[in-house]
Amino acid sequence: MTSFPGLSRSIRTDLTVFPEKAIQFGGGNFMRAFFNWQMQQMNDRGLFGGSAVLVQPISKETNFAFARQDYLFTVLLNGIEQGQPVDSAEVVSSISRLVNPYTDYADYLALADDRQLSLIVSNTTEAGIVYRPEDRYEDEPPAGFPGKLTALLYRRFSLGGPGFTVIPCELIDRNGEKLLEIVKKHADDWSLGEDFKKWLDTDNTFCCSLVDRIVPGFPRGREQELQQRLGYRDDLAVTAEPYLLWVIEGPDSIREQLPFEQAGLNVIVTEDMTPYRERKVHLLNGPHTAMVPLGLLAGLETVEDVMNDEAFSGYVRSLIEHELIPMLDLPLEQLRSYAEAVQERFRNPSIRHELRSISLNSVSKFRSRLLPILLRFVRERRELPHGIVLALSALLYGYKGDRAVRQDEASVLAIFDRAPSDPADFVPVILGDTSLWGLDLNELDGLAAAVQNRLRELETSAPRELLHRLVKGGTTTCEL
Repeated sequence: MTSFPGLSRSIRTDLTVFPEKAIQFGGGNFMRAFFNWQMQQMNDRGLFGGSAVLVQPISKETNFAFARQDYLFTVLLNGIEQGQPVDSAEVVSSISRLVNPYTDYADYLALADDRQLSLIVSNTTEAGIVYRPEDRYEDEPPAGFPGKLTALLYRRFSLGGPGFTVIPCELIDRNGEKLLEIVKKHADDWSLGEDFKKWLDTDNTFCCSLVDRIVPGFPRGREQELQQRLGYRDDLAVTAEPYLLWVIEGPDSIREQLPFEQAGLNVIVTEDMTPYRERKVHLLNGPHTAMVPLGLLAGLETVEDVMNDEAFSGYVRSLIEHELIPMLDLPLEQLRSYAEAVQERFRNPSIRHELRSISLNSVSKFRSRLLPILLRFVRERRELPHGIVLALSALLYGYKGDRAVRQDEASVLAIFDRAPSDPADFVPVILGDTSLWGLDLNELDGLAAAVQNRLRELETSAPRELLHRLVKGGTTTCEL
């Protein structure tokens, strides 16, 4: 077997080292195939000329693969773009180094000293932008991402430096506003002063944003094939679809600071991102979140498996047509066209998008992606949307007793583990926990009983049997 060298600058001596212009919280698969890949496109065209300092936002463990590969990695794009097949491999060199606040807190705070660093981006998952009242200014570092960001911003302010453009990529509604709100709460908790809070508003720009690109992650099972093709080994390689959309709600000056559009990238800077967000979160992320617990229970592994399964693909179509689209305030034809494109992207045979990777933090994902639709459906139609109810029931079934190898915050899992085992008691306790859902879901007429019935059915019936019954006749609702 041929032995290939690991990817590093010793074998890619042609790559330019760019000055640091951005601070990036989170270096997971998505950010590398989304933000860093876009930086690379701008750099390749001579439009940006900058790199990002990577900061570990919540994990204490340093990923040494970055340093081992000189912060280089390969982005593999596979799929169809404008009717043409795409199968590309590009080495991305837009990360300069990694700073771990848990081991090098002084180095982390020193990022505030560099005035060339004017941009902050983040993707810490939906669970990352949360207020942690236990965080303290004296902590080195504060545990939460907003706490770390507050400490960094306060140092910048104390030095009399300029503010930042802050663009979070987490998939929560009004992510920039929410992040700023939590930073100000920490400022109050830590007595950082009114002048600092005023500086946050006047000298910094916190943007809300929406990201859209399916990124399955590391190409597992293809390692040998790719090493033969590329001529090197890459432990940080990441696969993604060609499609990309980034909607940034902010001032026109962002177009000059970040010339994405000049690089031919599908980035929209707008005064109101609401229509784009509603469409994407509910018609792309919503079906993802709905299919995962059921698919895992049925032994499916990928989104493509779901779409190639008659019962599951029928469920996804019915969910979109009867429950999601009717609750969105956008032109019907636009919604249908987008939904069709989404389902085509789901079927991309070149992308192995694993259900287990999507299942991370499923509770917070359900809350942001499907719960708003459920609430509006009940409010407007006085009916339960049974496709969403089944997804919720399967989620609870998987989290009850660790059937689905749960991947969530320890505090969330503890709530499920403390709950009674009998469905008659388990469902009211879980639905009534406002820390999970933001409200008491027992107040929705008929929901607790419907979920209890679904849990009993999941105990005795295969998921496909339930799906066949659910979509039979083309309806997924019943009257309350």
